[in-house]
Amino acid sequence: MLNQGIAFLADKGYPFPTAPPVDPFARIRVDDCGKTKGCFRYGKPGCNAETCDYFLSYRRIGADVEFELSADTEGWVAVGFSSDKKMGGDDVMACVHDDNGRVRIQHFYNVGQWAKEIKRNPARDEEGVFENNRVTCRFKRPVYVPRDETIVDLHLSWYYLFAWGPAIQGSITRHDIDSPPVSENVVSIYRYEDIFMPSAAYQTFSSPFCLLLIVALTFYLLMGTP
Repeated sequence: MLNQGIAFLADKGYPFPTAPPVDPFARIRVDDCGKTKGCFRYGKPGCNAETCDYFLSYRRIGADVEFELSADTEGWVAVGFSSDKKMGGDDVMACVHDDNGRVRIQHFYNVGQWAKEIKRNPARDEEGVFENNRVTCRFKRPVYVPRDETIVDLHLSWYYLFAWGPAIQGSITRHDIDSPPVSENVVSIYRYEDIFMPSAAYQTFSSPFCLLLIVALTFYLLMGTP
């Protein structure tokens, strides 16, 4: 009788109950960069979270810091918190695209040049997506944490290490470029900036070093002309 009742309601044009829709991943906004959140962009001048080789944003939300990461990769994208700009002894958060199509947020600790996964993961409110050959994710982690060698306090300033690369069966492998970019200065979560770093393909002769080199070469050629 119950089945007949349901069929009758359907025949009358009443829709069957459906599961609530799953919220899609909210795209990363870049017009907030330097205003309500800090951003780092690496790649082509004028790139955004969907076109930069690498993108990161951070902002304080209560007792947490929300991070958004995105990179042109099918594997993983990560940010490391370092005291010296060098890989080794760093707290690392990585978003990893696994073989099931999911993007998982994992915690690592750099032991020399090797990233060791740490079971204690400070991430929460995790979400991620893989589309258009990009890994993109968003998560929060506490500003303050109990003292632990592998997890830094974010209220302190750190150099940020930016990296991305391929993954094999959901496990990260070596990053895509030999010398991944790093923030020029230590980063404070209490100061929002919008910092652009051109990738090697877009570095021009406008840098101070290149200008100095041009001047030196010009002087050498002029002095060497009879």
